[in-house]
Amino acid sequence: MGCVCTKTRRIFEDPSLLSSQTIFTVKEIKALNELFRKLGSTFVDDGFINREEFKLGLFRNSNHHSLLADRMFDMFDSKNDGVIDFGEFVRSLSVFHPDTPQQDKAIFAFKLYDTRRNGYIEKDEVKEMIIELLNESNLVLPDDIIEAIIDKTFEEADTENDGKIDIEEWQAFADRRPSLLRNMTIPYLKDLPATFPSFATIPERFDEITM
Repeated sequence: MGCVCTKTRRIFEDPSLLSSQTIFTVKEIKALNELFRKLGSTFVDDGFINREEFKLGLFRNSNHHSLLADRMFDMFDSKNDGVIDFGEFVRSLSVFHPDTPQQDKAIFAFKLYDTRRNGYIEKDEVKEMIIELLNESNLVLPDDIIEAIIDKTFEEADTENDGKIDIEEWQAFADRRPSLLRNMTIPYLKDLPATFPSFATIPERFDEITM
């Protein structure tokens, strides 16, 4: 059973400040605050989103064991204190806005797949993520097909032929294959403060990342 992390003090940053640091307008940030409050009060109404609340919003299941969900939570939790405050929430969601530069999306995606956080994406990390995303989509691929996808990805992206992809190689790869970052965009974020349909629109598939 996971630990439900809480804080004793609510942190609500100035919408004008957040607007200056993100792609969102002040009006859109106020709309996002409603979504944040809803997610953050699911288990503990403390002004933060903990890991279980995040998973519930992402997968409709707070006990869902997922490498993707944990990596996404860690990316949003930039302070590494076990919870997501409103500023972290807005800044991270900003990356998924349709108008966010592709370079920013590429950097976020690179960090997401760099599960060891050593500054490189290696083959076993890619395989682990492929299998995870296939499982999330209830899909199964033979191991030899997965290995072929990985080999093709590294053949194109690993220009230094050292068995790993660094951030510069990743960005160059993303420039050559824009579809790589297709799932780094949530179209609904451009429609705020209209009804936000669901938080469960974070990347689901890996086929656009590796092909």
